[in-house]
Amino acid sequence: MANLKWKTPRSKTRSRRAANWKLNPVTTVECPQCHQPKRPHFVCDFCGTYDGRQVVAKDEHAGHSHG
Repeated sequence: MANLKWKTPRSKTRSRRAANWKLNPVTTVECPQCHQPKRPHFVCDFCGTYDGRQVVAKDEHAGHSHG
């Protein structure tokens, strides 16, 4: 088995490891009820529907801040 001549620098190891730790953009689709962007296979944050059914009760002012 081959032996190393020099110890691999920590920066080389970290940069090689960091190359595979990138963030991927979040996939979004259009909600069929309110036409807002939402994540696929998730309940819509704006209207609370999933698969054509109302699963989370949302009121008119749920998304607005009261500041």
